[in-house]
Amino acid sequence: MANLDQIFSTEVHKAEKPEDVVVRQASTAPLLVFMVLVAILVGLFKFPPLLDYANHYARMWLLAGGIKEAPFPEIYTIEWNRTFTNVGIDLIARFIGPVIGVSLLARALLFLAIVLPPLGAIVLHRRLFGGSYYWQIGMLYLAWCATLIGGFINFQIGLGLALLFATVDHRLQSGSVVRLFLWRVAVSLLLTVVHIFSVGFFLAIVCGLEFSWRFDVLTSRRAVLRLAGRLAAAMIACLLPPLALALTAADLPGSHAGSILAAWNDGPVLLVFNLLSAIWTYVALVDVIFLVPILLVCSRAIAAKNMRIHAGLAITTAGLLVLSILSPRHAFGTGWISWRFPIMAALVGMVMICPFQKVGRRQAIILFLALNIVVFGRTAWIGFNWWRGQADIASVEEVLEDVPAGAAILPLQHDPAFAEIKLDQRHYAFIEDTFRHLPTLAVPLAHAFVPTLFSAQGKQPLAVLPSWSDRSVPEGNLFSTGVLSCPGLMAEAASFTPYLVDWRSKFDFILVVNADAVDQNVGDAMPAGTRLLKDAGFARLYGIDRNATAALDAVPISCPDSFHS
Repeated sequence: MANLDQIFSTEVHKAEKPEDVVVRQASTAPLLVFMVLVAILVGLFKFPPLLDYANHYARMWLLAGGIKEAPFPEIYTIEWNRTFTNVGIDLIARFIGPVIGVSLLARALLFLAIVLPPLGAIVLHRRLFGGSYYWQIGMLYLAWCATLIGGFINFQIGLGLALLFATVDHRLQSGSVVRLFLWRVAVSLLLTVVHIFSVGFFLAIVCGLEFSWRFDVLTSRRAVLRLAGRLAAAMIACLLPPLALALTAADLPGSHAGSILAAWNDGPVLLVFNLLSAIWTYVALVDVIFLVPILLVCSRAIAAKNMRIHAGLAITTAGLLVLSILSPRHAFGTGWISWRFPIMAALVGMVMICPFQKVGRRQAIILFLALNIVVFGRTAWIGFNWWRGQADIASVEEVLEDVPAGAAILPLQHDPAFAEIKLDQRHYAFIEDTFRHLPTLAVPLAHAFVPTLFSAQGKQPLAVLPSWSDRSVPEGNLFSTGVLSCPGLMAEAASFTPYLVDWRSKFDFILVVNADAVDQNVGDAMPAGTRLLKDAGFARLYGIDRNATAALDAVPISCPDSFHS
């Protein structure tokens, strides 16, 4: 760090030879190497520890043709009129999945979810600043963030597409107004189908680009009126498709929730954690350590007065940060709404600046090496966590080998106390787990039913048939095994998870994940009428005796009255 502090000083341009300040900053090679490494990672690890990814995989498998295989024709149906947004990967699975197979398709979509956001940022940055700069290498740092580890595949792809389309939009802004309006309508329609948040992101970037480079546009009344007109036209063009689709849709996103059900980041700690979602992966300390050199580059560039800033995108970044603070964490049955805006702000924030456009040869070498170490060191860290997670996947696959086709599986977990949560790939953002949707792999791997497959009205085209609806929820979570033995936990969970009521008559097996951890509610205790069939460490499979009755005196003494917050 001391060397960087010395090199990135106000004397960076005081080279003895003229050629020392004319260094061509090529960032294409690191970008290509990064893309190759990501391709290797997604090729090696079929199910990396990404929260929603397994659930998406299972749904794509059904959409690609798996729904025709027994027993699924009697459980699920496909209704494309249930939603108008958040179906990008669903449409691709329906039309391309049968051709190339879901395994390859899922890997390709994950590759795009990782690569497209920083790639889009780099392409837009090159458009704005007129070429390649080492700063663009640092943008690859943002490939890994909480929304990616959360497995928000449609959202991530939508971010990248929004940035790429904004680059084209910037080129078209000097041309025909009619052509620009029609282009924005078409882009908005496509992004609406991919993910509704990507439309807002595209509009935010476009408005920032329309504002242009300097704030002095606000000094002229004529210029302000012209800017207001262009911003209004952009908003109309971008909002027209989603509004039209929403007004004609049978169901809106979140309609299954029935009410707002909002949870807010109502404290300074939660707000800080929310902002950190832009960089958070498995261990926050590691993420921050890799961020430090990027922050140092910015600080030294400011000190050296060697940084350009796009005023319009600075306003966009500020607006996205405000939304990050004011947005609910959860609402309308949709989780982590407020997590969507910090990564948007971070991407635009890196695009809006260009530190060290001119730099001496020695300083350029240090800058190049520092940013490459950050990007590839962090990618190696992600790869290490993915490698460690493969043992958990193998454990789930092992126990599923004993599940017959057509069985109904009740997924549960061992919920450890906060102090017992390890800093590993099973968790991210401190307490959020990455394994809760692994039981849904029983759908493609064992042809078994799991109640937590994504099937929400307004979000997914997959629907559960009425005969199975009492054993399913549109967006499920994993409860502690204690829910089966503790009356207080059962009463609390059954109010929004009806499949737990009379669970013995509805399911054939219990699949417990994170089973090698100690459950904070009941330890390893299981209710009467369950029998351990296979223990594979991380995953355990229990059989259910449907004729057994719950013993009145079988409540473990450790049972709490409600779930731990």
